[in-house]
Amino acid sequence: MKKCLLFSSLCTVLLYLLNGWPKGSPTPSSLSDWSGSRNVTVLLWYWPFGRRVILKGDVCWDLYRIPRCRLVDQRSLLPTADVVVFHNKELVEGRQKLPSERPRPPGQRWAWLSLEAPACSGNLQQYANIFNMTVTYRRDADVTVPYGELVPKEGEGQMTEDVPLNKSFLVCWVVSNYRSQHKRSKVYQELNALVPVQVYGRWVKRPLPSRALLRRMAPCYFYLAFENSADSDYITEKLWRNAYQGGAVPVVMGPSLDDCKAVLPPNSFIHVDEFASVKDLATHLQRVAEDKKRYGEYFTWRQRWGVKLYTDWRERLCKICSQYDTLPAQKVYSDLEAWVSNT
Repeated sequence: MKKCLLFSSLCTVLLYLLNGWPKGSPTPSSLSDWSGSRNVTVLLWYWPFGRRVILKGDVCWDLYRIPRCRLVDQRSLLPTADVVVFHNKELVEGRQKLPSERPRPPGQRWAWLSLEAPACSGNLQQYANIFNMTVTYRRDADVTVPYGELVPKEGEGQMTEDVPLNKSFLVCWVVSNYRSQHKRSKVYQELNALVPVQVYGRWVKRPLPSRALLRRMAPCYFYLAFENSADSDYITEKLWRNAYQGGAVPVVMGPSLDDCKAVLPPNSFIHVDEFASVKDLATHLQRVAEDKKRYGEYFTWRQRWGVKLYTDWRERLCKICSQYDTLPAQKVYSDLEAWVSNT
C-alpha cells in the first residue's frame, strides 16, 4: 500500500512539472525546497536611524539573489522569526528597547548590529548574555558587513584608461567632525605645515554634497583616509568611496597596517605607520607625485578589481541568511562589551 502511494505521489509531481502547477496550489519557490530547506525569517525590530524602507516582495532574492530569506519588520512576527536584529545606536540612546518581557521562542537568535567604532558603542555591559550573533564590519564578526570591498572585474581593464590624470592638488581631505585632540587632527596639522592640503567639509565651511564628492576628489593625488578611531577592521567610506572611487591614492590612518593588508591590494594605499615621521610621509608623497610611472603603479589593482560599496541596510540584513546555517546555534555573547572593545 505504501509503495503504491509513493508511486502515485511521484507520478503526480512529474505531471505537474511537465504540465505546470495547478492554479491555487502551493508551489515550491525553488528546487531546494524539495530537499527540506526552508526560508529563514529575519525580523528587523526597528530601522537604523529611523530611516524605514518598504519591504515589498522577496527582497533578498529580487535585489541580491540571496534565496530562502524572508526579511520583515512587522513586530507581530516576533514569535515566528528565526533572527531578530537590533541596531545598537537606538538601544544605547534609550530610543528603543529589547522585547525582553516576551518569552523568546526556542532557537530564536538575537543579533546585535552596529557599524560604529567601539568608542561610539555606549554601555554594552547591560547586554551580557542577550545576543547570539554580531553583525558588524569586523572580520571576526558572525556576519561581516564591511563599508566596502573589492570585487573581481569580469574582463581585464586597461591601466592607461584607469589611472586618473590631470591632478592639481597634492593632498585632499574631507572632514566635518574635527577635534584638535584627535590623533588624525594632529597628523593633519603637522602634514599641512609641510605640504599643502586641500580641505573640504563642514569644519572649514566647505561642505561637499554627495553628488559632487567624487568630482572634487578626482584632481587629488592623495586623499587622507583618516578614521576618527584606531580599531580593528574599521575601514569606512573614507577609503572605499572618497579615495578608491574618487581616483586618489588613500593615505590611511586608524586601522592597522595588517588590517589593511588583509583586505586591500598591495601597493594600492599608503599607511601612516610605514613612516618614522610625518616629515618622511610628506617627502614620500611629493616624490611619488613627481614620478608618473611610480604614481600609476598605485592603480594597477583597477585592472582586475572594482569597488563595491555597502549602503543598503537590506543587503546587510539579507547577508545573515547566507551564513545562517553555518553559525553555531547555541552561541551567546556573555560579555558583549569585552568583545566589542577587543580591538
